[in-house]
Amino acid sequence: MKKIAILGSTGSIGTQTLEIVRTNKDIEVTALAAGRNIDLLERQIREFRPKLAAVWSEDLAAELKTRVRDLPVEVLSGMDGLLAVAAEKDSEILVTAIVGMIGIRPTIEAIRAGKDIALANKETLVTAGHIIMPLAEQYHVSILPVDSEHSAIFQSLQGGQEKALHKILLTASGGPFRGKKREELEHIQVEDALKHPNWAMGRKITIDSSTMVNKGLEVIEAKWLFGVTVDQIQVVVQPQSIIHSMVEYEDGAVIAQLGTPDMKLPIQYALYYPERRYLPGERLDFGTLTQITFEKPDMETFYGLKLAIEAGRTGGSLPTVFNAANEKAVALFLDRKIRYLQIPEIIQACMENHRNITDPDVEEILKAEQETYEFIKNRW
Repeated sequence: MKKIAILGSTGSIGTQTLEIVRTNKDIEVTALAAGRNIDLLERQIREFRPKLAAVWSEDLAAELKTRVRDLPVEVLSGMDGLLAVAAEKDSEILVTAIVGMIGIRPTIEAIRAGKDIALANKETLVTAGHIIMPLAEQYHVSILPVDSEHSAIFQSLQGGQEKALHKILLTASGGPFRGKKREELEHIQVEDALKHPNWAMGRKITIDSSTMVNKGLEVIEAKWLFGVTVDQIQVVVQPQSIIHSMVEYEDGAVIAQLGTPDMKLPIQYALYYPERRYLPGERLDFGTLTQITFEKPDMETFYGLKLAIEAGRTGGSLPTVFNAANEKAVALFLDRKIRYLQIPEIIQACMENHRNITDPDVEEILKAEQETYEFIKNRW
């Protein structure tokens, strides 16, 4: 019986992880953490019977505790709750499906407790990869990617010679505005940006996909996950979302992972690695598949991607500023307080304003995040 804990159990990745638990019958959920959705969290507690649950708000935690008082589950709140879920003594794998830099401390706590990490919280590596990867090596734990693209790269490296890796080909769908120029995006509304052509995801990541900022974050994440430079990562637009990413070896061979756009595949692969399990769902039909096409990304229109590459190449605290500025800008756009095209404008202004710290510790990372939020608050 495999035992797991989940940070972000009520979100898209968290709920799909629990679908896999439901289907396979040989995974025990020992701990769950969520943000504010205690209605769904209560249902999850009643179905999966974890020993520990956590929500961010102290008031919501108190309400949840009352609701589940008939069950033998401990309910905690705040960062203490997240840290307790991350290090829950019986779990073997922590699924980090929480959104944002709030995932850094729990991930570090889980690594120090000897837990393998099924990583869906890209902000952790984007901002603190220089801390996380050496720590995972020190504690002999695995960082197993859950992002579709990074899972595809990880799968494509299996059986290969990692030292012979020449280049990573990171694929992107191009989002709902692929092919459009900047002037065509002037009047984009929230509803337009939330219509992804291929993937069903949370609101924030869907906006990030539309601006291609998400692909930029994935470039920085891939740098840390696979020990390459930013210049060894090439973004390729593949609109059908059939090739999820590729690796090119020194001899010119290219290995790709293909499949339907279903996040349960990378989640299940991470949970059972190196074993492969049957996964119900749609399969690629090569009898009806007529074409797979490729394009170069338009980094002038979608210059958030260019800014991410600049941040990843520079390193230090600049990726934190890039990430924090994007988080706040997307939140403002979703609240209809800024225009769509202001998202990359805000990111660029924050990066230009920042004085980079070469090798930031966790406190300096979190301080850079807060300073970025303050800069935005005072200007927009």
